[in-house]
Amino acid sequence: MALKNYTTSISVEKTLSEIQGKLAYVGAKRIMTEYDDTGNVVALSFQLDLNGQQLAFSLPTDWRPVAQVLERQRAVPKSRLEEQARRTAWRITKDWVDAQVAIIETKMVTTTQVFLPYTVTSSGKSLYHRFLEDGHLMIGSGNVN
Repeated sequence: MALKNYTTSISVEKTLSEIQGKLAYVGAKRIMTEYDDTGNVVALSFQLDLNGQQLAFSLPTDWRPVAQVLERQRAVPKSRLEEQARRTAWRITKDWVDAQVAIIETKMVTTTQVFLPYTVTSSGKSLYHRFLEDGHLMIGSGNVN
């Protein structure tokens, strides 16, 4: 099956603008674009209010796994692989954010619930990555009683 958005010609900048608009719509504040040393966008960071406390979130998007899929599927010439992988990766992220906004709008979940794994902890790592390192959080046995 072909990778979603693998043929997109929409620029990373336009996609970022669309994502920022969606994040602002669901209450994000102080939306910031993070760049790597080569000037390419690697994450969008933002803040959400939770009971009067501002929590920081970082939504990373790594183009390299996308490039591997595109290369394996021979979907893009090597000369355009990195550029296309970056566009595709951010487009996939935008589609994911769109889906999250839809369930936020229906009040099935809160904005904070959706983005909780991406919460930046005091160590600067995401909550998800802290969980991977520590192997546990304040969760129970998993029994539903």
